[in-house]
Amino acid sequence: MEFREEGGEPVSPTGQYFNSSILSVAILAVLEFEVPFNDSQALSLLQDVFLPINPRFSSIMISDKADQKKQWKRVEVKLEDHVRVPIFPSKMSPQSYDEYFDDYISNIAAERLPQNRPLWEIHILKYPTSHAAGTLIFKLHHALGDGYSLMGALLSCLQSAQNPSVPLTFPSLKSSSGPKTTHMTKTVSQFFSSVFHTVSDFSWSILKSNFVEDDRTPIRSGEDGVEFRPITLSTLTFSIDEIKLIKNKLRVTINDVIAGIIFLGTRIYMQEVTQKSSNERCTALVLLRTRNMEGYLSTKEMIEPDNANMSWGNQFAFLHLPVPKSSETLNPLDFVWEAQKMIKKKKSSAASYLTSWLLDVLKKFRGPEGAARYIHGTHKNSSMTISNMIGPVEKMALDNQPVGGLYFMVVGSPQCLTVTALSYMGKLRVAFGAEKGFIDSQKLKASMQNAFGVILEASNPIPPAKAA
Repeated sequence: MEFREEGGEPVSPTGQYFNSSILSVAILAVLEFEVPFNDSQALSLLQDVFLPINPRFSSIMISDKADQKKQWKRVEVKLEDHVRVPIFPSKMSPQSYDEYFDDYISNIAAERLPQNRPLWEIHILKYPTSHAAGTLIFKLHHALGDGYSLMGALLSCLQSAQNPSVPLTFPSLKSSSGPKTTHMTKTVSQFFSSVFHTVSDFSWSILKSNFVEDDRTPIRSGEDGVEFRPITLSTLTFSIDEIKLIKNKLRVTINDVIAGIIFLGTRIYMQEVTQKSSNERCTALVLLRTRNMEGYLSTKEMIEPDNANMSWGNQFAFLHLPVPKSSETLNPLDFVWEAQKMIKKKKSSAASYLTSWLLDVLKKFRGPEGAARYIHGTHKNSSMTISNMIGPVEKMALDNQPVGGLYFMVVGSPQCLTVTALSYMGKLRVAFGAEKGFIDSQKLKASMQNAFGVILEASNPIPPAKAA
C-alpha cells in the first residue's frame, strides 16, 4: 500500500485517511535527556523554531462547505494549549518514576488529538527514570506527514551537542545495489518476474485487506477496537556494529537483519505462550520508503514545490511479509534469509502503485472514509507493523541540553503490536507498542533479546580449537 502526498493548502488523500472517523494515527517521538530538562525556554523554542518549520504546525483541518473537501486553515496557535507538564509525586526513585512514565505514555497514546487546534502536542516530564534525567515527548499526527518528514522537522530543532554550528551527520541512506546488467535475457526475465509478482502481491493485498485474517495468536487477539486500548511501551538497545557484523557475514542488508531478528523473536514469544502458535499464520506489515533519497533534506528544501521526490508529506508503502513458521526454518539464520528473499521479491513488484490507484478509486466512489476503512482492514487483518528509521551518528542537544536516547512509536493502528527501530549514536533502539494486559512486554523483550543473541552467534560461530 503506497501513499503519496503533494504540498499545498488542500489536505492530501493520505492526510484525510489517517485523520478520519475510521483511523486516527499519530507518532510519538521520545527524547531522553542526560540532565534534568530545563523548560524555561520551551515556549520560545516552539514559537521561533518549531512553528516556522511548516505551515501545518499552525493549521487545523477543515471541510470546505461547498464540496466538503478537507483543507488546511492557518490559525493563531496558543502554545500553552499544546504543552503539557504532568505532576508526579516528588522525591521518588527512578524505578518508581518508571511506572508513572509507563502509565502516562500509555494514556497519551490512546488519546485522540483535538481537532479544534493544530495536530501536535509536547509533553515535558521532569522526573528521572531508569533511562533519563528528564524526558520530552512529541506527539505528532500522521496527517501532518510521514516519519521522514516529521523526523526532519524534529531534527531541525536539534543541534550537535559538541559543536552546534556543525550540521548533524547520518549513516548513508543510499541503497547498495550490485552491478547492473544489460543482458537482454536477464532484462526480459526480470520484466516477467516483476509482472508476476505485481499481480500476485496486489491480489493478495486485496484479499488480506478484506477477507483473509491472520490467525488469533498471542500477538493478535482479532478483536475490534484494539486501537483504543492502553498499550505498554518498552524498548531494547542493540549494537549497530554487531548488526553490521551479521549483515556482512550473511551478505544481506541491515533491514533484512532487523526484520529477521523481529521475526524470530516474535515466534519465540508466541511459542512460549502457546506451542501451537509456532505454525499459525502471522503477517507483518513492513514499512518501505518510496523516496529515492540519500539523506535528510532541510525542512526548507522539503517544502519546495519543485522537489516532489523528497517533498514533505506521506510517501511510503506497506509490504505484506508472512512471518516464517518455526517448522519451516532449520536454523535461526533462515529467518534473516527468508526476510531478505521476501523483501527483495516485494520490491520488484509494482503492487503498491496499484494499491494507490485502488485507494483513489475508493475515494472517488466511497469518499475518504471508504479508503480509510480499506487501510484499517489492512492493519486489522495483519498481526503487527514494523517501521525503522535512521538517526544522527553523533550526540544531539536541544537548547544545549544533551539527548542521551531517542526512539519513536506509531499509535492508533488497529493492531495489538507495533515494532519500531531507530538508530542513534551507534545503537539501534527497538521499541514495542504492545496491548496492555494481552501481550507480556517483558517476555516479548526477552524473546527479542534471545533472538538477537542466537542470530549473532549463528552468524559468527567460534572456530574449532586447533589440535595440540
